[in-house]
Amino acid sequence: MTFNFNMQAGKRRAKTTTMAEGEELIELRFRIYDGIDIAHGTYEASITVSTLKQRIIAEWPQGKTVTPKSIHDLKLIHAGKVLENNKTLADSRITVGDLPLGVITMHVVVQPSKAKQKTGSSSSLS
Repeated sequence: MTFNFNMQAGKRRAKTTTMAEGEELIELRFRIYDGIDIAHGTYEASITVSTLKQRIIAEWPQGKTVTPKSIHDLKLIHAGKVLENNKTLADSRITVGDLPLGVITMHVVVQPSKAKQKTGSSSSLS
């Protein structure tokens, strides 16, 4: 993993790295509800959001009171948008731009699936 930095007006501008085949790599970290960053790494732009969620679940810290059980319990948020499971990072327009050091922080929201509720009515009107 290498990043090239250009100093312009005192700011660092990061350029994404490309693999030999021309695949763009993006450095990501995922911030969970208590401010801890997990699954920090470099990912291919062609990776799907659902694959990222699987990695987040695999690296979820032990002992947390809120723990996702499936990818459907997680929402990834970047630039104010909730990312869709079937889209890739490239489809979601995740780019490095003018970010310091080229690391993108995505926020992870856990919304556990609601327990199945009984559809029967317990009260009746007369």
